[in-house]
Amino acid sequence: MPRKIKALAGALAVILLTASLSGCGSKDTIRIGAATYTEMKVISAIYQELIEDRTDIEVKVIPDLLSNPMILNSMKRGDLDMALGYSGVIFNNFFPVKETKDREEVLKQAKEGFDQHYDLKWLDPLGWENTYALTVREDVAKEKGLETISDLEQYQQEMKIGVEAAWMERQLDGYPGFTDAYGFGFEQIYKMDINLVYEAVANRKVDVVVAYSTDPRLLQYNLKTLEDDKNFFPPYDASMVVRNEILKKHPEIEDILNELKGKINEETITKLNYEVDINNRNEREVAREYLQQQGLLD
Repeated sequence: MPRKIKALAGALAVILLTASLSGCGSKDTIRIGAATYTEMKVISAIYQELIEDRTDIEVKVIPDLLSNPMILNSMKRGDLDMALGYSGVIFNNFFPVKETKDREEVLKQAKEGFDQHYDLKWLDPLGWENTYALTVREDVAKEKGLETISDLEQYQQEMKIGVEAAWMERQLDGYPGFTDAYGFGFEQIYKMDINLVYEAVANRKVDVVVAYSTDPRLLQYNLKTLEDDKNFFPPYDASMVVRNEILKKHPEIEDILNELKGKINEETITKLNYEVDINNRNEREVAREYLQQQGLLD
C-alpha cells in the first residue's frame, strides 16, 4: 500500500532486520515480517500468539520494515518466513500480470505468481482489504444523502477534496483513472500529507478526503466511507503469505494460519488498529485480547 516512508527510517529498518535475523538460526524459529502499518503488526502478533500456543515453535516478529516489496523479497531470499500481504501488490512489477480489477482474478494471479516466481504460498483472504477510500464526515453524508462515490458528482464544484499528493499521479488507482472511471473531477483539490487529510476534514477545511479504508482515524473523526459503486479501486485483500519451505518443514502451520480465514472484516481490523494507534496499547496485548474474545486462546 502506498505510504511515504522517510529514508532514515528505511535505513534503520534494514539495520534492525539484519540484527534481528542474526539471532534466528534455530530451525524451530519462525520469523514474521511486518511493515510500518499497524494492522500488519497486529496480525503478526496474533499469529505469534497462535503458533506459540499450539506448537513448540518460537516466533519472532520483525516490525517496521521499509515496505511490502522489501518483505516479499526478503521472504524469497529466506530471510523472513511469513507476512501479511495484500493481493493488489501484484501490480508492483513482481512478475508479469494481466491488469484487472476483478477480485478473484487478482487473488488467483497473486497465488500463482508468488508460488511460481517466489516459492511462496499465498493463502485465502482473512476477510478485509486495505485500499483507498473516499470518505466524508457523517454529518455531511446525512445532510447531502451521500452513500456512493457517484453521489458526489452533483457536488463536484462546491465540495473541497483533500488528497495525498502521490494519489494525484497514480495511474491505476489515482486521480487520472478516477476521473475516467467516474466521469467527473473536483474543482477544489488540496494536496497534503496523508496524515493531515483526516484533521483537515475533521476541522472542516475540506469536505471529502481520500483515506485508507482501515485507518482508525476514520473512527476517531467519525468519517463515512462512500461505496465505490463503479469498482474503481483495485482489490487489496489481506492474506497471510508463507514460504513453501516452512510449510514442508512445519505442515501444521498452514492449519493455524487458516484458523482466521474469512473471519476478520474491515470493521474488526479497524477497531484493532484503533486500540493500538488511538488508545496507545501494545500490539501483542491487543492481539491476545482479540483471540481470547474469539475463544481461540485461553
